[in-house]
Amino acid sequence: MKPKVTMIAWNQNDNYVVTAVNNHLLKVWNSSTGQLLHDLVGHADEVFVLEPHPFDCRIMLSAGHDGNVFIWDITKGTKTKHYFNMIEGQGHGAVFDCKFSPDGQHFACTDSHGHLLIFGFGCSRPYEKIPDQMFFHTDYRPLIRDSNNYVLDEQTQQAPHLMPPPFLVDVDGNPHPTKYQRLVPGRENCADEHLIPQLGYVATSDGEVVEQVIGQQTVDQDEPGLEPSILDGMIRQLQLEQDQRTAADQESAPSGPQNGEGTPRRG
Repeated sequence: MKPKVTMIAWNQNDNYVVTAVNNHLLKVWNSSTGQLLHDLVGHADEVFVLEPHPFDCRIMLSAGHDGNVFIWDITKGTKTKHYFNMIEGQGHGAVFDCKFSPDGQHFACTDSHGHLLIFGFGCSRPYEKIPDQMFFHTDYRPLIRDSNNYVLDEQTQQAPHLMPPPFLVDVDGNPHPTKYQRLVPGRENCADEHLIPQLGYVATSDGEVVEQVIGQQTVDQDEPGLEPSILDGMIRQLQLEQDQRTAADQESAPSGPQNGEGTPRRG
């Protein structure tokens, strides 16, 4: 196998360069002379995450598709801490990204199973107040493309980033209480009735009946015999209000040259 570099990172003071190679080794180099100083052994699969500590020039974090997260002392070529991302009943989860907090006391990782892993000093009690599972109810809504090949939400015909704030639900589509809905940017000051989505009952593939946010279903609401979704209606109303505000802002703004295109160009 021909060795290939998959990732590269400088340490905090730029005296060292760490490279990840597809033979699962990490190599520490002197950035001035190019001399190889250490081979760091521990990973069993390719590494795509190298993260220097924000102020300690000795520390480098690495993580890879083998589910391993290592904290290295690159001046000595030794591992300081190790975590293996084992998921019960599913094997290990590949770690896709990691970042240190600005104070260097914590770091967070995301994995292939949609988990956010937070490591650090202190007590975990504040994090226990947040539900284990948090998804937006619009996460799996169907998308379409317009004539310019831009992505739009199928229901509202709007770009996803311009849609009204979604609701927070668990992995089964059940909405969280209103105190969590206010955590969504744009919903901080919503009235209580706008924070309680409409629930419905759906049957899973194994015959179990579960509660879900009705707005999560993707069936055609125009089909006979189907009740309209209150949540979808609420989203359409919010979208209409947002469009009206945008139109009012555009009318009050000074007019500029027009390019004659129906959709503005994006950089």
